[in-house]
Amino acid sequence: MDVSFEQLKSMVVFAQVVEQGSLSGAAKHIGLSRAVVSYHIKKLETHLAIKLLNRSTRTISLTEAGEQYYQRCRIIAEQAFAANRQIENLKNEPEGLLKITCPVNIGLQTIVPALNDFRTLYPKIELDVMLTDEVVNIVKEGIDLAIRGAPLIDSGLQAAKLSTLTTCLCGSPQYLKKNGYPKTPSELTAHKWVIYKLTSNVLELKKGNRSFSIKVKGEISTNNAAARTAFVEGGHGLGRIPSYDAHPKIKAGTLEMVLDDYNLSDINVYGVFASGAAESKKLRLLIDFIKEYFRKQIVR
Repeated sequence: MDVSFEQLKSMVVFAQVVEQGSLSGAAKHIGLSRAVVSYHIKKLETHLAIKLLNRSTRTISLTEAGEQYYQRCRIIAEQAFAANRQIENLKNEPEGLLKITCPVNIGLQTIVPALNDFRTLYPKIELDVMLTDEVVNIVKEGIDLAIRGAPLIDSGLQAAKLSTLTTCLCGSPQYLKKNGYPKTPSELTAHKWVIYKLTSNVLELKKGNRSFSIKVKGEISTNNAAARTAFVEGGHGLGRIPSYDAHPKIKAGTLEMVLDDYNLSDINVYGVFASGAAESKKLRLLIDFIKEYFRKQIVR
């Protein structure tokens, strides 16, 4: 069976429908209307004389034939993208769009300033930055780089370690004056805490050869790191805060460290990207740039 150029386009569209999970998602991702995407799928099924997708009003699923056909279409699409990346890498000055997502607080305090400098150095690279504390599906959203503070779960992705950040236990001066300064890890359970919901509420502390696991609780919880720090500054409890965020506020007198002679577990920061995306010259430049920025700027 011969393959026309039009069919090759339909195969790439089909692969995107599967990866984005919907016709409208694929249309948005590749810049076509939903009607055109639907046309390509119908034309492909007619040409092959077999059903590839089961469609309802809200969901799509692959038929057995569709699953097998998708695996081949995916390879074709990946090869096309790889060819574009290879040509891109031959250019003297990198250009094109990079889509980046990262948590709000570290984004505002570190990633956005780094991207400011990066954009000045590479003015032909366009940036689309999404700040959110939720974990984004980077394949579905077409994200080039996601900044995350946890190791990989999805084996279909790759990661580069960007930095290791330290954390510290803090409270506001007014809170500590009213509730007292904890002098041992066991005393932490008697205190109120501002809970950051995206991390564990069990603190792991070390001093010498001794380790302590302390479960904390509080009346305020949030999924936003900046809000967590603001509530701690407001005197509503203790909090575990990254050093880069805490130190300026300690210097300004709005926070004080407690149990600073104990060590807390570090936060490893990763740059996560789709498999094969590291072949992109502009993405490699960005990853290396952020690594160096962390090395020079961030309090550890």
